[in-house]
Amino acid sequence: MLRRTFIALAATTALATPAFADGHAKDIVDTAVDAGSFTTLVAAVEAAGLVDTLKGEGPFTVFAPTDEAFAALPEGTVEGLLADPEALAKVLTYHVVAGKVMSTDLSNEMMAPTVNGADITIMTEGGVMVNDANVVTADIEATNGVIHVIDAVILPPM
Repeated sequence: MLRRTFIALAATTALATPAFADGHAKDIVDTAVDAGSFTTLVAAVEAAGLVDTLKGEGPFTVFAPTDEAFAALPEGTVEGLLADPEALAKVLTYHVVAGKVMSTDLSNEMMAPTVNGADITIMTEGGVMVNDANVVTADIEATNGVIHVIDAVILPPM
């Protein structure tokens, strides 16, 4: 039984690891590109003109919504944002905190200022949440910061 559990765990880890296997050797943008589950986010970063910033020295902490998170937005939202680079940049920079914030640095009911200028609320009881988004994968290290994968796009206060 123990051997089967170990083999199953090893197989799951081996299958899950390649997306971020070299994440620590790449910057945030290249890590997201290699993962394959952030194509909408990467396209949005390009459209907003933020690639050079997120490839910069940093460090940055990015709460990165998956493609599924973007797909869950109301119809036309992504297209509307892509057509308005200024509004898109405001939404994207609301997902970025200056500095490298690992999951071990988080505390319950923590307020964190984003690059956008508005604060996000981080809750740690019963799982980590950023505003209304769940952190589904934490601490993906990059050369210029860290990525925490979230299951929803968080929108800044208007």
